[in-house]
This record gives sequence, structure tokens and C-alpha cells, in this order.
Amino acid sequence: MRFFPWGFWLLCVASAPARGDSGSKARSCAEVRQLYGAKGFSLSGVPQAEISGEHLRICPQGYTCCTSEMEENFANKSRSEFEAMMKEAGRSVQTILTAQYRSFDSYFQDLLNKSEKALYDAFPSLYGELYTQNMKVFKDLYSELRRYYRGSNINLEEALNEFWTRLLERLFKLMNPQYHITDEYLDCMVKHAEQHKPFGEVPRDLKVKATRAFIAARSYAQGFLVGSDVVKKVSQVSLSHECTRAIMKLMYCPHCRGMSSVKPCNNYCLNVVKGCLANQADLNTEWKYLMDSLVVVADRIDGPYNVDMVIGTIHMRISEAISNLQENKDSITAKVFQGCGNPKISTKGSSSEDKKRRGKVALEAKSSAVALEMLVLDAKGNLTALKSYWVTLPSVLCSKRVMASSAADDKCWNGMTKGSYLPEVMGDGLANQINNPEVEVDITKPDMTIRQQIMQLKIMTNRLGNANIGNDVDFQDASDDMSGSGSGDSCPDDVCGKRLSKSPSTRQPETHAIPKQSGHGISGASSRSLPSAFLLFLSVAFIAVQHLWR
Repeated sequence: MRFFPWGFWLLCVASAPARGDSGSKARSCAEVRQLYGAKGFSLSGVPQAEISGEHLRICPQGYTCCTSEMEENFANKSRSEFEAMMKEAGRSVQTILTAQYRSFDSYFQDLLNKSEKALYDAFPSLYGELYTQNMKVFKDLYSELRRYYRGSNINLEEALNEFWTRLLERLFKLMNPQYHITDEYLDCMVKHAEQHKPFGEVPRDLKVKATRAFIAARSYAQGFLVGSDVVKKVSQVSLSHECTRAIMKLMYCPHCRGMSSVKPCNNYCLNVVKGCLANQADLNTEWKYLMDSLVVVADRIDGPYNVDMVIGTIHMRISEAISNLQENKDSITAKVFQGCGNPKISTKGSSSEDKKRRGKVALEAKSSAVALEMLVLDAKGNLTALKSYWVTLPSVLCSKRVMASSAADDKCWNGMTKGSYLPEVMGDGLANQINNPEVEVDITKPDMTIRQQIMQLKIMTNRLGNANIGNDVDFQDASDDMSGSGSGDSCPDDVCGKRLSKSPSTRQPETHAIPKQSGHGISGASSRSLPSAFLLFLSVAFIAVQHLWR
């Protein structure tokens, strides 16, 4: 009869795992009830004390405080909360990029506005009718420059050439009012005058410098907007069903198990989040290229392209050009008459007012180089800090949002119980999740929304690369560049190559021996704890009955 104490002890040991670490007495569910109510759910049907957990589909099937309805509600809640975390993290990046855009845009627009205002203020007194009768030409120029900066499909060199041509036609007529000059004569005059550079070297010099400055400025501003838009769209990508289960297990299953105070293990959290954000991490390469390209163009804007000096002195260069024309009026007119013939004398006669400028040009340009330098310095600091955003996002979410435990903690929630977490942390990106122990990820099916955003990053980086060497890129071609992005062929070679070498069949030997032995790592292990205890119980009972029968 000495068997009974020994058998009873075995029975207690067999049933212990199903209770976690609280002994045989059912624990109170007060903490879970409080949390459940705080999340906005009704407490009707919520257990007062632990119940058997065979009904659970996500959490370990030990004793639990959660019903099937509670588990489903917690799963939906964890999904919405995690998606909200993603959007909030994205908004912080959007805020930084948008702020940089607005700062530069405000600076650049102010630079252009001041140049235009200086022209309007000074030219009437300097040039009289030469300006007042040609105001529209100057207004049209600044209007075209703004439209180009805003991304309109304008050839900037052609716009500048058109300005000088129109200005020359108007001024030539005003400086020769005694002649009747027809449109056909003006066409001939323009062809001959170009050979003699009536405005000096100003048109050519301004075209080279202004074109480079405007190309760089609009590409730079557009780069911030594209980066912000990519973050916004990627942050709105919905979680997969597998990810929702993993997030639920990470965030709410410890509450169901009566371990509300136990934080998730950090490496466990990282594997869950890396699995959920596998596609997002694939943005990393092109994202870094975009950030680096913006930094390079920022240096150009504040350096060789000298945006402050070029844009801020447009009115001065125009004034210089008009002065050149006035000073060389007689020789230019003689050469035009020689090439195109003498025009007819006008019956209206000449005006009594000499159209020469009145006095020496007294235009000034107020430099804002210091402001630009500070803008660029601030932008470069922010861009450098954002370079690793997509690959550091899991760590940020785990440490600041999920509030995971420290890496070395052996008393954290590991997905099964309170203890240490043994599986290794997965790498970043889709291809590295093939053996993720927490989230089943199909690496053969990349998210198409994210692939399209990767293509957008490539397009923008290419524009910035062209801007860096002074090449213009038509912004209207963005839709053409994106035409093939949804075909599935936009997957980078380094990812696609790994995908092709690892077919779905390679997922079969997913045997995670260490996690199974230690009782954490895979959700399926939880369903085996109760059957094992039950079999042991039957064995002990059978031996006891045999002992009594004898």
C-alpha cells in the first residue's frame, strides 16, 4: 500500500505543467477581466477563475482565463493595435520628411519671390518704358520658373531661350520706334542677333547655372515628398492572418495564461515582428539609396550649384543683360539692318523719350546663404538618422511599443510560458524568414504594394542621380516608369534568387528541436502538454487499480 503516496505525487507532477507555475488551485482571472473591460469588451461570460483551455486556437491550451470569444476579440484587438503602432511610427518619419520639404520649399520660394519683387521695384525707375511695356514678359518668366519647380512638364532651357527671344523682340522695337518692324522682320532679326550676342554672355551663363540649380532644387524637394508618401503607403499595408495570430500570441496570450505582469522575451518579439514586417524590411536597400542621394544633392545645392546666389540674383542678371543690349544698341542694330535690310520708316514717328536706362544699376541681392547652410545641415542629420529605419523598426516596436523584456531575461513570456527564449533571431527581409519559428511567411509571394513602393524609391533615386550631374528628368514620366511594377517582376535579384533556390517544400524539415524540448517557440507544442499529462494519469491510475485488485 506504499504505492498511493508515490502515485499521488506522480499525478501532481503530471498535472503541474497544465497549471503553469501556480500549483493545482485555479487562479483568479481578475487581472484579465480588468484588461478585457478596459479594451471595451463586455465582461459577460468572462471566467472568474481559470478554466480548461482545450477550446483555444492561438494561445497555449493549458488552464486559461480566456474563452474562444475572448481569444478572437483579443486577436482582432492585437491586429488593430499593431497596425496603429506601424502607422504611428510611420507618421513620425513622415513628419520629419515633410518638415524638411516645407523648410526647403519655403526657403526656395522666398528666394524666387524676393528676386521677382526686386525686379518689379527697381526696373520701372531704371528702364522706364523698356520695363513697363514689357512687364508680362518678366512675369511669364517667373511663372514658368515656378511651374518648373513644382514639377510641370516644362523644358527649362527652352523656357529661358523663349524669354530672351521675346525680350529681345520687344526691346528692339522699343529702341527703334522710328521704324515699322513686322513679325517677319523680327524673326530675321532674332536669327542674326543671336550671332552677335546682344545680351552678352548672360543668357548662356544663366541658362547653365539656373538649369542646374532648378533641376537640383525640384528633385531635392520631390525626394522628400516621395519618401514621405512611400512611408505612408507602406504603413497602411494590412497584416496577414499568420501575423495576426503571432501578434496575438505575443501580446495577449500571457494575459490569458494568468501572466499579465510577465513581459514578452525580446528575441521572441523580434522574431514575431520581423516575420510580420518581412516585406517592409526589403525597402531597406532602396530607402538607403534615396537618403544618400538626397544628402549628395543637398551638398550640391549648398555647394557647386550655389542655389542661393543663382536664384537670388536672377533679376540682377536680367538687368545686366538689358544693360549690355543698351550699350551695344547701335552696333547690334547696324548688323541686323545689314543682314535683314532696312525696315520701313514708321508713320507714327519716334517718341521723344530716350529709352535708355536712367542712371547706374543699383540692384542688390541679399544673401541667405547662412539660412541655406543651416537647412542643409539639418536635413543631412535627419536623413542620416532615417537611413536604417526599416531594419531597425522591429527593435523600436519591441522596445518602445510592445515593451519587451531585456535580451538576457530568463523569466519572460516566450510564447508558451514564463522562461527563456532559445530560438535564434531571424535576419531582415522576406528571404530570411523561411525558418522563422513564430510566423509562417511565404517568401514566394512578396507584397505587391511594397514592391511598387520599392520601384518608386528607385525612380526617385534615379532622378536625384541625374540632378547631381545637372541632367533634367521629366517628372511626368513617373507613371511610365511604374507601368511594369505590378507584374511581379520587380523583385530585386538578391531576393528573387534566394526565393528560387528555396521552394515551399523546403519548409517541411522545420523541426526546431530546442524550442520543442524547452516548451516554447512553436504554438503546436502547447497542445501536447495536456495529452501527455492525461496519458501519465491513466498509467498511474491503471497501476493503482491493479494494486487494489491484487
